Amino acid sequence: MILTGNEILKNVGEKKIVIDPFETSQLNPNSYNFTLGDRLMVYNNYVLDAKKDNEVREIIIPESGITLASGTVYLGHTREVIGSDYFCPIIRGRSSIGRLGLFINITADLIDIGSINQLTLQLNAVQPVTIYPGMQIGQVTFWVPCGEIRKYDGKYKGAHGPVPSKMYLDFSNK
Repeated sequence: MILTGNEILKNVGEKKIVIDPFETSQLNPNSYNFTLGDRLMVYNNYVLDAKKDNEVREIIIPESGITLASGTVYLGHTREVIGSDYFCPIIRGRSSIGRLGLFINITADLIDIGSINQLTLQLNAVQPVTIYPGMQIGQVTFWVPCGEIRKYDGKYKGAHGPVPSKMYLDFSNK
């Protein structure tokens, strides 16, 4: 069951949903528009290795914007801290962003219950597109879980800013 905008607002007020900062003007009938933070990370090498801690460089997005090239994965982040210990957030790009050929999450749309942080976005442009810090880039919906809740306690917990892949840690645990 998906929460309506009014239920999102109510649960933000009751502290069961975290969206910080929260702007009522970004509330939709059954979602909330989140905004793009001011930093990107880009991998230094074109060929990436899942078993390695791949090197990245940070880019500050200027107020005048930055043009993303196609064929590159840019790691961005939400300006907002988003999450819940009670509901399951799902993120997706706004339709206006999709119409510009920009994907904001390649595979990671499910945010685990208990993961409350700035969300890392995996930005991939079909063709060059200019983006700006603070632009409304995506939407988050909140879903009611069924069954016992087990809160997220993984390697990306408490993230601020874009966070590169930590998949290499999965290999070191074997």
